[in-house]
Amino acid sequence: MARIVAVCSSEKKGQRKKAIEEGILRKEYGLVGDAHADSSWHRQVSMLALASIEKIRALGADVGPGDFAENLTIEGLELFTLPIGTRFSVGQDIILEMTQIGKECHDRCAIFKQVGTCVMPIEGIFTRVIKGGRVRSGDELKVI
Repeated sequence: MARIVAVCSSEKKGQRKKAIEEGILRKEYGLVGDAHADSSWHRQVSMLALASIEKIRALGADVGPGDFAENLTIEGLELFTLPIGTRFSVGQDIILEMTQIGKECHDRCAIFKQVGTCVMPIEGIFTRVIKGGRVRSGDELKVI
């Protein structure tokens, strides 16, 4: 079973996100209060697996959920191996649809500068919110 390990948000773009107790994912918008939420694009919610974060930890970086600017940190599923268009249910109400795998990093982040690599550009995924709702750490995540 896959589950949400952390829900993370930031007020400004370009900074690490901080874990929050719970959040609201709004349909066709993203995580309410997060700088990356926007109804005009397909990268409304970012997700990264805890296993991906652990790869960077193994290289000596002191990183954790939110440090890669992901909104949802999950465990139990290798996200980047799934095809674009994959849908996920989160908790009781939420439905997300994968729209992109990885992203171009224009400026090397602090993590890249510290260990020489970063996983978000390769293993992070982006989704749009098909059906919104309340999300919290511990919620189950299923491929539908």
